[in-house]
Amino acid sequence: MPKRVTPFLMFEGDADDAIALYASIFEDVAVLSHERYGPGEAGAEGTVKQAVFRLRGQRLIAIDSPASHDFTFTPSFSLFVECEDAEELGFILERLSDGGEVLMPRDDYGFGLFAWCNDRFGVSWQLLVGSVLDDGAPEEAEAES
Repeated sequence: MPKRVTPFLMFEGDADDAIALYASIFEDVAVLSHERYGPGEAGAEGTVKQAVFRLRGQRLIAIDSPASHDFTFTPSFSLFVECEDAEELGFILERLSDGGEVLMPRDDYGFGLFAWCNDRFGVSWQLLVGSVLDDGAPEEAEAES
């Protein structure tokens, strides 16, 4: 059985900037490990070979791909953020969509106050005031370092 499932974000030279942006918006962001490409390695020297970080309890992996690809991020996969209130949703939306694009503006779409955007790196974010994940199970806190 797999140990865990972790979102893996593949950038092309922007991984450090993306992690810095997320850390400037969200509380409780921690970089757990960070490795850069060195001289003579497959990626551009100094870019992110692999960074593991935790964003509000969710572990993510980011890299700067050493290869150029004909694809990038897509809104068909997004990070879902449960916001405390409309003010928090507005703050996060404004910061994430700066240089990116708003896919669905902040509004009540019948399931609560919601917005959807792509950040300037192409990562897609869905923002909701409240929670849709009320399955009755206690939330699992990640207890690793």
